[in-house]
Amino acid sequence: MTDHQNTFMRQALQAATEGAVRGEVPVGALIVDSEGNILACRHNQGILLKDPTAHAEMLAIREACQKIGYERLIDCTLYVTLEPCAMCATAISFARIKTLFYGALDSKGGGVEHGSKVYTHRTCHHKPEVQGGILAEECGKILQDFFKDLRKKRQDL
Repeated sequence: MTDHQNTFMRQALQAATEGAVRGEVPVGALIVDSEGNILACRHNQGILLKDPTAHAEMLAIREACQKIGYERLIDCTLYVTLEPCAMCATAISFARIKTLFYGALDSKGGGVEHGSKVYTHRTCHHKPEVQGGILAEECGKILQDFFKDLRKKRQDL
């Protein structure tokens, strides 16, 4: 793991923390271009936007595409704190993102190493380079703490 990978994943973790403070499931995503310039850094906003597709990855992809003025992110890298779901993994493929780094595994909703394993399908047009487990403990802990606190709040009602 390089210093750049850690730095970018920590920024994605910061975005996830900002989302948690707002009551969103704490997932953060950051997209950088081939020169290391940050194009987008977002957190989940499904609750705020009342939009089940407002995952951090989707919002970051939209913002990065708008920033560069093109629907393809060919030489870009995505850092996300949680294994992308099938929807996000498919969007990553459609955007032609070159490299995907993610933190924690998602055995329930993941679409890369778990569930539908989007990139293993013959019909997948583009498979990014994938590496999971970047700061996995920290990425997993923020989610565990969030859901633990949420359960506690529900019990206190």
